[in-house]
Amino acid sequence: MKRIWQLCALTALAAGIASAHAAPRDRSLDNVQGGDVASVQTSVQSAKAYHRAADDVTVSVQFTNTGSAAVTLPQWLLDGDEVDRSFLKVTRNGAAVPYTAALVKRAHPTADELVVLMPGQSITASYELSSTFDLSSGGSFEVSFGTVAQNAATSNVQPSESISIGVEANPFRDIITDIDYSKAAGAGGISYTGKCTASQKSSLVTALGNALVYSDGAKNYLTNTTPSGTPRYSTWFGTYSSANWNTVKSHYTNISSVYNTQPIVFDCSCKKTNTYAYVYPSQPYKIYLCGAFWNAPATGTDSKAGTLVHETSHFTVVAGTQDYAYGQSAAKSLAISNPSQAIMNADSHEYFAENTPAQQ
Repeated sequence: MKRIWQLCALTALAAGIASAHAAPRDRSLDNVQGGDVASVQTSVQSAKAYHRAADDVTVSVQFTNTGSAAVTLPQWLLDGDEVDRSFLKVTRNGAAVPYTAALVKRAHPTADELVVLMPGQSITASYELSSTFDLSSGGSFEVSFGTVAQNAATSNVQPSESISIGVEANPFRDIITDIDYSKAAGAGGISYTGKCTASQKSSLVTALGNALVYSDGAKNYLTNTTPSGTPRYSTWFGTYSSANWNTVKSHYTNISSVYNTQPIVFDCSCKKTNTYAYVYPSQPYKIYLCGAFWNAPATGTDSKAGTLVHETSHFTVVAGTQDYAYGQSAAKSLAISNPSQAIMNADSHEYFAENTPAQQ
Protein backbone atom coordinates (compact mmCIF):
# COMPACT_ATOMS: atom_id res chain seq x y z
CA MET A 1 0.00 0.00 0.00
CA LYS A 2 1.28 3.44 -0.80
CA ARG A 3 -0.19 6.65 0.56
CA ILE A 4 0.83 10.10 -0.62
CA TRP A 5 -0.28 13.13 1.35
CA GLN A 6 -0.40 16.72 0.15
CA LEU A 7 1.05 18.71 3.02
CA CYS A 8 0.29 22.16 1.66
CA ALA A 9 -3.42 21.47 1.12
CA LEU A 10 -3.85 19.91 4.55
CA THR A 11 -1.96 22.73 6.23
CA ALA A 12 -4.22 25.28 4.56
CA LEU A 13 -7.34 23.38 5.58
CA ALA A 14 -6.28 22.98 9.21
CA ALA A 15 -5.10 26.59 9.44
CA GLY A 16 -8.45 27.82 8.16
CA ILE A 17 -10.31 25.80 10.75
CA ALA A 18 -8.02 26.98 13.54
CA SER A 19 -8.47 30.63 12.50
CA ALA A 20 -12.23 30.32 12.44
CA HIS A 21 -12.18 29.18 16.08
CA ALA A 22 -9.53 31.73 17.18
CA ALA A 23 -7.30 28.82 18.19
CA PRO A 24 -3.50 28.65 17.87
CA ARG A 25 -2.04 27.43 14.58
CA ASP A 26 -2.85 23.74 14.08
CA ARG A 27 0.26 21.86 15.19
CA SER A 28 -1.28 18.55 14.11
CA LEU A 29 0.59 18.86 10.83
CA ASP A 30 3.94 19.30 12.56
CA ASN A 31 6.05 17.03 14.68
CA VAL A 32 5.37 17.36 18.39
CA GLN A 33 7.54 20.23 19.61
CA GLY A 34 9.08 20.96 23.02
CA GLY A 35 6.87 19.64 25.80
CA ASP A 36 3.67 19.65 23.75
CA VAL A 37 1.31 16.72 24.15
CA ALA A 38 0.56 14.70 21.01
CA SER A 39 -2.56 15.87 19.22
CA VAL A 40 -4.45 12.58 18.88
CA GLN A 41 -4.47 9.85 21.53
CA THR A 42 -5.90 6.40 20.79
CA SER A 43 -7.41 3.66 22.94
CA VAL A 44 -8.63 0.18 22.00
CA GLN A 45 -11.74 -1.48 23.40
CA SER A 46 -13.50 -4.80 22.90
CA ALA A 47 -17.08 -5.66 23.87
CA LYS A 48 -16.04 -9.25 24.61
CA ALA A 49 -13.09 -10.74 26.46
CA TYR A 50 -13.45 -14.17 24.83
CA HIS A 51 -14.53 -15.10 21.31
CA ARG A 52 -15.65 -18.42 19.91
CA ALA A 53 -13.97 -19.66 16.75
CA ALA A 54 -17.06 -18.84 14.69
CA ASP A 55 -17.33 -15.28 16.07
CA ASP A 56 -16.29 -12.15 14.23
CA VAL A 57 -13.56 -10.69 16.41
CA THR A 58 -14.14 -6.94 16.46
CA VAL A 59 -12.41 -4.15 18.34
CA SER A 60 -13.06 -0.42 18.40
CA VAL A 61 -10.51 2.38 18.51
CA GLN A 62 -11.28 5.77 19.98
CA PHE A 63 -9.39 8.77 18.56
CA THR A 64 -9.31 11.80 20.90
CA ASN A 65 -7.93 15.23 20.03
CA THR A 66 -6.01 16.19 23.18
CA GLY A 67 -4.46 19.29 21.63
CA SER A 68 -5.66 22.87 21.47
CA ALA A 69 -6.23 23.06 17.71
CA ALA A 70 -8.28 21.18 15.17
CA VAL A 71 -6.72 18.14 13.50
CA THR A 72 -7.73 16.10 10.48
CA LEU A 73 -7.96 12.33 10.02
CA PRO A 74 -8.24 10.53 6.69
CA GLN A 75 -11.72 9.15 6.13
CA TRP A 76 -10.33 5.76 5.06
CA LEU A 77 -8.91 5.26 8.56
CA LEU A 78 -12.44 5.32 9.97
CA ASP A 79 -14.14 3.42 7.13
CA GLY A 80 -15.63 0.11 8.24
CA ASP A 81 -15.54 -1.20 4.66
CA GLU A 82 -11.87 -0.29 4.09
CA VAL A 83 -9.68 -3.25 3.07
CA ASP A 84 -6.58 -1.93 4.87
CA ARG A 85 -6.06 -2.75 8.54
CA SER A 86 -2.25 -2.65 8.58
CA PHE A 87 -2.27 0.08 11.24
CA LEU A 88 -3.43 -2.43 13.88
CA LYS A 89 -0.94 -4.52 15.83
CA VAL A 90 -1.82 -8.04 16.98
CA THR A 91 0.62 -10.29 18.83
CA ARG A 92 0.48 -13.68 20.53
CA ASN A 93 3.08 -14.63 23.13
CA GLY A 94 5.09 -11.62 22.05
CA ALA A 95 5.21 -12.62 18.36
CA ALA A 96 3.45 -10.70 15.60
CA VAL A 97 0.35 -12.43 14.25
CA PRO A 98 0.38 -12.71 10.42
CA TYR A 99 -1.51 -9.89 8.72
CA THR A 100 -3.60 -11.31 5.87
CA ALA A 101 -5.48 -8.28 4.54
CA ALA A 102 -4.68 -5.79 1.83
CA LEU A 103 -1.73 -3.43 1.46
CA VAL A 104 -2.94 -0.32 -0.34
CA LYS A 105 -1.29 2.48 -2.31
CA ARG A 106 -3.16 5.80 -1.99
CA ALA A 107 -3.19 9.21 -3.64
CA HIS A 108 -3.53 12.69 -2.11
CA PRO A 109 -6.68 13.05 0.01
CA THR A 110 -9.13 15.74 -1.00
CA ALA A 111 -10.97 17.97 1.45
CA ASP A 112 -14.06 15.76 1.40
CA GLU A 113 -11.88 12.74 2.27
CA LEU A 114 -10.84 14.24 5.61
CA VAL A 115 -12.57 14.21 8.99
CA VAL A 116 -12.04 17.24 11.24
CA LEU A 117 -11.58 16.54 14.95
CA MET A 118 -11.94 19.62 17.16
CA PRO A 119 -10.04 20.04 20.48
CA GLY A 120 -11.46 17.66 23.08
CA GLN A 121 -13.55 15.80 20.50
CA SER A 122 -13.44 12.00 20.10
CA ILE A 123 -14.48 9.65 17.33
CA THR A 124 -14.66 5.87 17.41
CA ALA A 125 -14.18 3.35 14.60
CA SER A 126 -14.74 -0.42 14.64
CA TYR A 127 -12.42 -2.94 13.00
CA GLU A 128 -13.03 -6.63 12.35
CA LEU A 129 -9.90 -8.69 13.00
CA SER A 130 -10.95 -12.21 11.98
CA SER A 131 -10.51 -11.64 8.26
CA THR A 132 -7.40 -9.48 8.55
CA PHE A 133 -5.22 -11.40 11.01
CA ASP A 134 -4.69 -15.16 11.34
CA LEU A 135 -6.29 -15.89 14.71
CA SER A 136 -6.91 -19.57 13.93
CA SER A 137 -4.32 -20.80 16.45
CA GLY A 138 -6.44 -19.41 19.26
CA GLY A 139 -5.19 -18.25 22.64
CA SER A 140 -4.64 -14.87 24.23
CA PHE A 141 -3.93 -12.05 21.80
CA GLU A 142 -2.65 -8.54 22.48
CA VAL A 143 -4.31 -5.91 20.28
CA SER A 144 -3.32 -2.28 19.92
CA PHE A 145 -3.49 0.60 17.48
CA GLY A 146 0.02 0.62 16.06
CA THR A 147 0.93 3.67 14.08
CA VAL A 148 0.12 5.58 10.94
CA ALA A 149 3.50 7.31 10.80
CA GLN A 150 3.19 7.51 7.02
CA ASN A 151 0.18 9.78 7.64
CA ALA A 152 2.08 12.24 9.81
CA ALA A 153 1.17 15.00 7.37
CA THR A 154 -2.44 14.49 8.43
CA SER A 155 -2.12 14.36 12.21
CA ASN A 156 -0.02 13.14 15.11
CA VAL A 157 -1.79 9.88 15.85
CA GLN A 158 -0.21 8.07 18.78
CA PRO A 159 -0.05 4.29 19.37
CA SER A 160 -2.41 2.92 21.99
CA GLU A 161 -1.91 0.68 24.96
CA SER A 162 -2.74 -2.95 24.16
CA ILE A 163 -5.71 -4.95 25.40
CA SER A 164 -5.94 -8.74 25.77
CA ILE A 165 -8.65 -10.84 24.13
CA GLY A 166 -9.14 -14.58 24.08
CA VAL A 167 -10.01 -16.46 20.88
CA GLU A 168 -10.96 -20.12 20.56
CA ALA A 169 -8.75 -22.15 18.21
CA ASN A 170 -10.24 -22.84 14.79
CA PRO A 171 -8.52 -25.74 12.99
CA PHE A 172 -10.95 -25.44 10.07
CA ARG A 173 -10.38 -21.80 9.21
CA ASP A 174 -11.44 -21.15 5.63
CA ILE A 175 -8.69 -20.31 3.18
CA ILE A 176 -10.13 -17.80 0.73
CA THR A 177 -9.17 -18.54 -2.86
CA ASP A 178 -11.43 -16.82 -5.35
CA ILE A 179 -9.33 -18.01 -8.24
CA ASP A 180 -6.59 -20.55 -8.89
CA TYR A 181 -3.94 -18.00 -9.80
CA SER A 182 -1.43 -20.62 -10.93
CA LYS A 183 -3.84 -21.57 -13.73
CA ALA A 184 -5.53 -18.23 -14.34
CA ALA A 185 -3.75 -17.51 -17.60
CA GLY A 186 -1.44 -20.44 -18.13
CA ALA A 187 2.30 -20.00 -17.69
CA GLY A 188 2.38 -16.22 -17.84
CA GLY A 189 -0.08 -13.93 -19.52
CA ILE A 190 -2.80 -11.63 -18.22
CA SER A 191 -6.39 -12.19 -17.17
CA TYR A 192 -8.93 -9.68 -15.93
CA THR A 193 -11.66 -9.54 -13.31
CA GLY A 194 -13.88 -6.73 -12.10
CA LYS A 195 -15.19 -5.67 -15.51
CA CYS A 196 -12.08 -4.04 -16.93
CA THR A 197 -12.93 -1.95 -20.00
CA ALA A 198 -11.13 -2.30 -23.30
CA SER A 199 -9.18 0.92 -22.70
CA GLN A 200 -8.24 -0.23 -19.19
CA LYS A 201 -6.99 -3.55 -20.52
CA SER A 202 -4.91 -1.76 -23.13
CA SER A 203 -3.48 0.56 -20.47
CA LEU A 204 -2.62 -2.40 -18.23
CA VAL A 205 -0.79 -4.22 -21.01
CA THR A 206 1.34 -1.11 -21.53
CA ALA A 207 1.86 -0.68 -17.79
CA LEU A 208 2.98 -4.28 -17.39
CA GLY A 209 5.46 -3.90 -20.23
CA ASN A 210 6.87 -0.75 -18.65
CA ALA A 211 7.00 -2.44 -15.24
CA LEU A 212 9.06 -5.23 -16.78
CA VAL A 213 11.45 -2.64 -18.23
CA TYR A 214 11.74 -1.05 -14.79
CA SER A 215 12.30 -4.32 -12.92
CA ASP A 216 14.78 -5.58 -15.52
CA GLY A 217 16.61 -2.26 -15.40
CA ALA A 218 16.88 -2.41 -11.61
CA LYS A 219 17.97 -6.05 -11.69
CA ASN A 220 20.61 -5.40 -14.37
CA TYR A 221 21.93 -2.36 -12.49
CA LEU A 222 22.41 -4.41 -9.33
CA THR A 223 23.93 -7.28 -11.32
CA ASN A 224 26.31 -5.31 -13.53
CA THR A 225 27.33 -2.44 -11.25
CA THR A 226 30.17 -3.03 -8.83
CA PRO A 227 28.42 -3.38 -5.45
CA SER A 228 29.04 -0.22 -3.46
CA GLY A 229 27.28 2.78 -1.97
CA THR A 230 26.37 4.32 -5.30
CA PRO A 231 24.17 7.45 -5.25
CA ARG A 232 21.21 5.54 -6.66
CA TYR A 233 21.50 2.67 -4.19
CA SER A 234 22.24 4.84 -1.14
CA THR A 235 19.40 7.26 -1.87
CA TRP A 236 16.74 4.58 -1.62
CA PHE A 237 18.32 1.76 0.43
CA GLY A 238 20.82 3.52 2.68
CA THR A 239 24.27 2.53 3.84
CA TYR A 240 25.79 -0.13 1.60
CA SER A 241 26.34 -3.69 2.72
CA SER A 242 26.83 -6.67 0.44
CA ALA A 243 24.02 -8.56 2.20
CA ASN A 244 21.53 -5.73 1.67
CA TRP A 245 22.63 -5.23 -1.94
CA ASN A 246 22.07 -8.93 -2.67
CA THR A 247 18.70 -8.90 -0.92
CA VAL A 248 17.48 -6.03 -3.06
CA LYS A 249 18.86 -7.68 -6.20
CA SER A 250 16.97 -10.88 -5.37
CA HIS A 251 13.76 -8.85 -5.02
CA TYR A 252 14.04 -7.35 -8.50
CA THR A 253 15.04 -10.74 -9.93
CA ASN A 254 11.83 -12.17 -8.48
CA ILE A 255 9.71 -9.25 -9.71
CA SER A 256 11.13 -9.60 -13.21
CA SER A 257 10.50 -13.34 -13.13
CA VAL A 258 6.85 -12.76 -12.21
CA TYR A 259 6.31 -10.49 -15.20
CA ASN A 260 8.05 -12.94 -17.51
CA THR A 261 6.63 -16.26 -16.33
CA GLN A 262 3.65 -15.94 -14.02
CA PRO A 263 -0.06 -15.39 -14.72
CA ILE A 264 -1.03 -11.85 -13.71
CA VAL A 265 -4.61 -11.10 -12.71
CA PHE A 266 -5.76 -7.47 -12.86
CA ASP A 267 -8.98 -6.48 -11.11
CA CYS A 268 -10.67 -3.18 -12.05
CA SER A 269 -13.55 -3.21 -9.56
CA CYS A 270 -12.06 -0.76 -7.03
CA LYS A 271 -13.60 2.70 -7.38
CA LYS A 272 -11.76 4.53 -4.57
CA THR A 273 -10.49 7.77 -6.08
CA ASN A 274 -7.68 8.34 -3.57
CA THR A 275 -6.22 4.85 -3.94
CA TYR A 276 -3.79 3.62 -6.57
CA ALA A 277 -3.87 -0.11 -6.00
CA TYR A 278 -3.72 -2.86 -3.43
CA VAL A 279 -2.91 -6.55 -3.10
CA TYR A 280 -3.33 -9.37 -0.65
CA PRO A 281 0.29 -10.44 -0.07
CA SER A 282 -0.59 -14.11 0.36
CA GLN A 283 -2.58 -14.22 -2.91
CA PRO A 284 -0.21 -13.86 -5.86
CA TYR A 285 -0.47 -12.54 -8.48
CA LYS A 286 -3.69 -10.53 -8.35
CA ILE A 287 -3.48 -6.74 -8.30
CA TYR A 288 -6.50 -4.52 -7.65
CA LEU A 289 -6.36 -1.21 -9.53
CA CYS A 290 -8.22 1.84 -8.21
CA GLY A 291 -9.13 5.35 -9.32
CA ALA A 292 -5.78 7.09 -8.84
CA PHE A 293 -3.98 4.43 -10.88
CA TRP A 294 -5.82 5.38 -14.05
CA ASN A 295 -4.82 9.05 -13.65
CA ALA A 296 -1.14 8.28 -13.01
CA PRO A 297 1.48 8.84 -15.75
CA ALA A 298 2.65 5.79 -17.69
CA THR A 299 6.23 6.10 -16.36
CA GLY A 300 8.14 8.33 -13.99
CA THR A 301 7.53 9.11 -10.33
CA ASP A 302 4.40 7.43 -8.94
CA SER A 303 3.56 6.02 -12.34
CA LYS A 304 1.39 3.13 -13.46
CA ALA A 305 4.51 1.05 -14.12
CA GLY A 306 6.05 1.97 -10.78
CA THR A 307 2.81 1.17 -8.98
CA LEU A 308 2.89 -2.37 -10.41
CA VAL A 309 6.49 -2.80 -9.19
CA HIS A 310 5.41 -1.50 -5.76
CA GLU A 311 2.44 -3.87 -5.51
CA THR A 312 4.25 -6.91 -6.91
CA SER A 313 6.98 -6.48 -4.30
CA HIS A 314 4.34 -6.93 -1.59
CA PHE A 315 3.65 -10.56 -2.50
CA THR A 316 5.16 -12.84 0.10
CA VAL A 317 6.58 -15.20 -2.53
CA VAL A 318 8.26 -12.28 -4.31
CA ALA A 319 9.80 -9.95 -1.71
CA GLY A 320 7.31 -9.58 1.13
CA THR A 321 7.81 -5.82 1.36
CA GLN A 322 5.89 -3.64 3.78
CA ASP A 323 4.83 0.01 3.79
CA TYR A 324 7.23 1.58 6.25
CA ALA A 325 7.37 4.95 4.48
CA TYR A 326 5.42 6.66 1.70
CA GLY A 327 6.60 9.25 -0.79
CA GLN A 328 10.07 10.13 -2.00
CA SER A 329 10.99 12.34 0.97
CA ALA A 330 9.94 9.77 3.55
CA ALA A 331 11.64 6.96 1.63
CA LYS A 332 14.89 8.91 1.47
CA SER A 333 14.71 9.59 5.21
CA LEU A 334 14.05 5.92 5.88
CA ALA A 335 17.17 4.98 3.88
CA ILE A 336 19.23 7.18 6.21
CA SER A 337 17.61 6.19 9.49
CA ASN A 338 16.86 2.50 8.94
CA PRO A 339 18.43 0.72 5.93
CA SER A 340 17.10 -2.65 7.13
CA GLN A 341 13.55 -1.33 6.73
CA ALA A 342 14.37 0.55 3.52
CA ILE A 343 15.35 -2.69 1.75
CA MET A 344 11.91 -4.05 2.73
CA ASN A 345 9.92 -0.92 1.86
CA ALA A 346 7.69 -1.08 -1.22
CA ASP A 347 7.96 2.60 -2.14
CA SER A 348 11.76 2.40 -1.96
CA HIS A 349 11.62 -0.39 -4.54
CA GLU A 350 9.30 1.65 -6.75
CA TYR A 351 11.45 4.79 -6.66
CA PHE A 352 14.70 2.90 -7.23
CA ALA A 353 13.11 1.27 -10.29
CA GLU A 354 11.57 4.49 -11.63
CA ASN A 355 14.90 6.29 -11.01
CA THR A 356 13.38 9.75 -11.46
CA PRO A 357 15.37 11.97 -11.50
CA ALA A 358 18.00 9.62 -12.88
CA GLN A 359 20.96 8.68 -10.69
CA GLN A 360 24.01 6.53 -11.36
